[in-house]
Amino acid sequence: MAEVTVKVPAPLRSFLDGRTEVRLAGATIGGVVHQLAEAHPALRKRLLGPEGRLRNSVALYLNDEDVRNLQRDETPLKDGDVVSIVAAVAGGSVGGSPRRARAPRSRANSTKTGAATMGPEELRRYSRHILLPEVGLAGQNKLRQGKVLLVGAGGLGAPAALYLAAAGVGELGLVDFDSVDPSNLQRQVLYTTSDVGRPKLTAARARLEALNPGVRVVPHEARLSSENALEILEPYDIVVDGTDNFPTRYLINDACVLLGKPTVYGSIYRFEGQVSVFDARRGPCYRCLYPEPPPPDLVPSCAEAGVLGVLPGLIGILQATETLKLILGIGEPLVGRLLLYDALSLSFRELKLRKNPHCVLCSSHPTQTTLIDYPAFCGVPAGTEREGPGVPEIEPEELARALEGSHPPFVIDVREPKEWEMGHLRQAHLIPKDELPQRLDELTHAREVVLYCRSGHRSAASTRLLLDLGFTNVRNLKGGINAWAERIDPSLPQY
Repeated sequence: MAEVTVKVPAPLRSFLDGRTEVRLAGATIGGVVHQLAEAHPALRKRLLGPEGRLRNSVALYLNDEDVRNLQRDETPLKDGDVVSIVAAVAGGSVGGSPRRARAPRSRANSTKTGAATMGPEELRRYSRHILLPEVGLAGQNKLRQGKVLLVGAGGLGAPAALYLAAAGVGELGLVDFDSVDPSNLQRQVLYTTSDVGRPKLTAARARLEALNPGVRVVPHEARLSSENALEILEPYDIVVDGTDNFPTRYLINDACVLLGKPTVYGSIYRFEGQVSVFDARRGPCYRCLYPEPPPPDLVPSCAEAGVLGVLPGLIGILQATETLKLILGIGEPLVGRLLLYDALSLSFRELKLRKNPHCVLCSSHPTQTTLIDYPAFCGVPAGTEREGPGVPEIEPEELARALEGSHPPFVIDVREPKEWEMGHLRQAHLIPKDELPQRLDELTHAREVVLYCRSGHRSAASTRLLLDLGFTNVRNLKGGINAWAERIDPSLPQY
């Protein structure tokens, strides 16, 4: 038996009492993983599928090598080895309502940004770039001719857009359909308090053009979909992925592979982030790392789990850095490499990525050659990415009347204790979502059960769990505590 260290990613640490690593003894990778799953039952379904095999939404590394390139579960271990669990992270923040999509501007009508001679003002603005031998006047002209699309103008897209505009990238496309919310201001540095309520693209365009009038900002106010992705992405050289959900992430990857464009990937979760460059022409794509997404509801968003405000700033700036390197053709882009960042330890780790010879999309014999239904692929019913699976619901007004009646329902708050402390329904009982299966006895005498969370997504999944276990009179509070605060009790904070 070999003594090894298992590195645990942030999304899984709550199942190991917050530990970042554990020491285990085992002969093979598979043995160590199953030992970990048996010792921590709540962790089992996050790591292993129904057949007991490692999920495709989890990557395992032995030191810095993906075990899929070694002997998979049978990969032998030796004393001192480090086993890293790298879980798929969506990241970002969830909120806001879709706005009506606008047709993207045609490429034919775009203003050309040629390599014309720079005037004195431009020479002064970009002088620190031009002084770099790796950039110079020729490099700055490459930036001026560059066309970059940022999908998402939130936590990652905001800092990336600011630095790309400041650097003089000639054309920046922005895809978003949200409005500025007060909760955005903690990390989305494109916006100010006076922007609250405005469409993000309106505020972002004004800010970026004020920062650098020489940059053309092209807004695409739409939800990216299989129907519009190829048309929106086609005019751009590079796509920066600042999304917050798996359907859009796989859609961006697949569209870029089909169009032959690089994707600059970034994701965040609480205090940790990931960055890479996926370019199927010379390395792996996102599907090579994660052939399948995790099951719905196993990976909480930042709106549910929280995020340190400066984290998306750093990850977004790293994405901007990789984008500039790609345009300039300098340095070593993160192609075939995954950079992991931990803000609490202020540490970076780099892992190797290899092209999957059997990848359904980017291998020499792909089995997928078109875009697909990505919400269905990720197990999310179309149109319910933010609301959760369909379950019986109760409106806030109906719940308010029921709570005043002679037989009030048993109300369960499935959020985390820190969210409970921010505010909760007076009659509620705190049973966090992951504790619910172990505390079913508290519900046995209830005539009716109503569950709620922040916006209704987690509590919808919990409602479905109870229905599957045989509970019959169970409903989900539509819109969660945010809807309750908006329509019933404005003294409660919305977040």
